[in-house]
Order: sequence, then C-alpha cells, then structure tokens
Amino acid sequence: MKCLFAMNLLVVVLCALLCLSVWCSGQVTETDNIDASPMEEAEQAALYSAIQGFVGNWWNGSDLYPDPCGWTPIQGVSCDIFDGLWYVTSLSIGPIHDNSLACDPYMEFRPQLFELRHLKTLSFFSCFISPNNHPVTIPSNNWERFAASLESLEFRMNPGLVGQVPSSFGGLTKLQSLVLLENGLSGELPGNFGNLTSLKRLVLAGNRFNGRIPDRFGGLSQLLILDLSRNLLSGSLPLTFGGMTSILKLDLSNNQLEGSLPSGFSYLKNLTLLDLRNNKFSGGLSKSLEEMYSLEEMVLSNNPIGGDLQGLEWHNLKNLVVLDLSNLGLIGEIPESIVGLKRLRFLGLSNNGLTGNLSPRLAELPCLSTLYLHGNNLTGELQLPESFYGKLGWRFGAWNNPNLCYPIGLISTGRVPFGVRPCQEGERG
Repeated sequence: MKCLFAMNLLVVVLCALLCLSVWCSGQVTETDNIDASPMEEAEQAALYSAIQGFVGNWWNGSDLYPDPCGWTPIQGVSCDIFDGLWYVTSLSIGPIHDNSLACDPYMEFRPQLFELRHLKTLSFFSCFISPNNHPVTIPSNNWERFAASLESLEFRMNPGLVGQVPSSFGGLTKLQSLVLLENGLSGELPGNFGNLTSLKRLVLAGNRFNGRIPDRFGGLSQLLILDLSRNLLSGSLPLTFGGMTSILKLDLSNNQLEGSLPSGFSYLKNLTLLDLRNNKFSGGLSKSLEEMYSLEEMVLSNNPIGGDLQGLEWHNLKNLVVLDLSNLGLIGEIPESIVGLKRLRFLGLSNNGLTGNLSPRLAELPCLSTLYLHGNNLTGELQLPESFYGKLGWRFGAWNNPNLCYPIGLISTGRVPFGVRPCQEGERG
C-alpha cells in the first residue's frame, strides 16, 4: 500500500510539473513574440520625421529600445500589431502629461505624417501658440490618405492655428470625433462635413468661424454632441436640424444666429442640453420646445425672442434641471405649470416684461435653489413662506419690480428679499 501511494503521489507531482512547464512556456513564447515584433522600417522613419517636425530636429529617438513601440515607448504614441509588425495607431502632440513631447515654437506639418497608414487618433494640444510671430495653417492636402483609418482628430487650444478648415476633412468618412476647440480658425464651415455620417462628436467652439450653418449638418443622424459656440456664425438655423435624431447636446451659444426657432426641434427627443444664449433669435417660444421631453438644461437667455411665457405646456418638460429664459422680452404671467417641474434647480426669468402676482406654489419645487425674477413688472405682495427665503438666500432675486413688495412681518425675521420694498398698510394683490 505504501508503494502504491508513493507511486500515485509521484504521478501527480510529475503531471503538475508538466502542466506548469507548458503554461510557463506558453507565457514566455507569447511575450517573446510581442517583444520581438519589429516596427516596419518605413513606418519608423515616417514617425520620426513627423515628430521632428513637431518637436524639433534635436529629437532622434536614440533612447528608445528596441523601437518606439517596444519597452521604452514615446509618451503620446500608441501602437498595434498588424501582420506581425508594429504600426502607430495614436499620436498626441502637446503638453498633456509631464513627460509629453514639448512642441517646438516653429513646429510644422511634414508630409511623412500622412504615411502612418494605420493611424486612428491624432491630436494637438496647445502647440500652435503664436498667432503673430508664427501662425500655422492646417495643410489642405494628403488628409485623404487617412480616410480608411482615422477615427478621431483634435486640435485643442492652439491660438496660433489660423486660416480655414481644409475641405478635405470631409473625406475622412470614418471619423467619429472631430474637435477643433479654441483655436484661431476662421472662414465658413465646410458643407461637406455632412459627409461625415459616422460622427458622434463635432466640436468647433471658440474659433472665428462665420457664415451660416450648412444645411447638410442636419444629415448627421448619429451625432451625439454638436458644439458651435463662441464663433461668429450668422443666419437662421437649418430646417434640417430635425434630422439629428440621436443628438444629446446642442450648444450654439455666443454667435450671431437669428430667425425663429425651427419646428424641427420637436424631433430631438433625446436632447438633454439646448444652449442658444447670446444670439439674435426672435419669433417667440416655439411650441416644438415643449416636445423635447428629455431636456435637462434649456438656456435661451439674451435673445430678442419675445412672446408669452404661458404659450408653452411647461409641465411636459419634467426632466428640466436648468431653465434660463432671462432677457428674452417675454410678457404675460408666470404660468403655474412650472410648478410641475419637480427636478428644477435653476429658474431664470429676469429682465423680461412679466406681470401679475408671483404664485406661492413656486415654493413647492423641492430642488429649486436659484430663482431670478428681477427686472420685470411683477406686482402685489410676495406670499412665499419665510423658509423659502432662508433656503435660497442671495439666490432669490426679485429687485427692480417696482410694484412688488414683501409682508412687513418678514422684517423681524431678517429674511427679507434683497431690493424688494416692504408692503404698505393695506397693499396686497
């Protein structure tokens, strides 16, 4: 029995050692294959030349072993293996991390950049910084060479990047993200951006783009984010905007856009943010707004929109958290249907022509933390509970309503609304 037990134990130990050997052998072989994968010589030469154009000829990659995708990779460069060879798939230039490659003041685009045929992501952050001493334009040629691979293209915070956006960007049909944020770019928006039907994000904010928004933008049915804010765009909104049925965030603020709000807004059922502030829109509050059921933030302030605030069924917008309708030239009374917006935190109705008494039911809004009503023609005695003034404090604004007053009994509590006078004896309603 002892011999049989010993032999069985020996067999078990040998099997365990064999399995461990096979497993370890597999691990080493796989790792060795990855580490041994070389970078194609032409790919490495193209990468080095492109990087030298951006950071200066002093850089030669001599400290990289065995190549830029091996054990000592370049910060901002990512690679993947295709047919047993390393190829660059992501290139980020600029001070994103402490050890990122620093941009040269006289950096340039070299044609070798466009030889990186597997590139999926290309970004430039705070590299072109001198619009006066060394302005740089985006090259207009060769972008079509990225048509089969590039999915994300970003230029962020480059004030020295000037001129127009190349129309050849419209040929990058695999793009899912195009971000041109806070640069010095100008000119009209290329209409062939409408060809980029795979786009999920289009951010062109903080430049000097002018002219109209192209009608073809409305065909970007997969777009989730469209941000054209802080430009010089003018004209009316395309009637095709209703075709962007997937969109979640639409920011057109701080432009010179005009005309009526399009009825096509009613098709934007998934929209959570609508920011149109600081434009020249007119024509009243479109009924299409009340059909945007997913809206969480509606910011329309500082537009000569006009119209009656009671023209919309506000209780339909049950997801609203922020509603800013300040300085729109609105008239009429504040509708009590706003009390149905139980998630509302910010309500801005200042600097309009609103009239009538203020409903005490506004205090029933459980999340409300800011209420601005100043600069209207509201009348009568405020009937809001004392605790409401204590809750909002300075975030309750009702000054510059000459015929509005608060109950004299509030004086003893110290919770009187700023800029509102106490009611005189017998003054109510």
